Amino acid sequence: MDLSHDPAARRYVARVGGAPAGYAEYVLTDELVVFTHTEVDPAFEGQGVGSALARFALDDVRAAGGRKVLPVCPFIKAWMRRHEDYYPLLHNVPESTARD
Repeated sequence: MDLSHDPAARRYVARVGGAPAGYAEYVLTDELVVFTHTEVDPAFEGQGVGSALARFALDDVRAAGGRKVLPVCPFIKAWMRRHEDYYPLLHNVPESTARD
């Protein structure tokens, strides 16, 4: 799986064997990365594409520093709930309620 960031399109992209497999879209503000939508091609569902995209994107946000994450996308939000080590990236959400 090849994972990349396409800042011009405001999305993180996954390719499998050169074929588009999925993407995670976002909107930037001065303080936030707002993840709005994640989609995996049905041909690649159940193969870890969405999880790989989430981890890659959130690791990129963490490495860049300076912004928090607002997961509007249900997939990214659920993924973050299952991975407590990403809680510090959450915008304005107390750690004790991050799983709600």
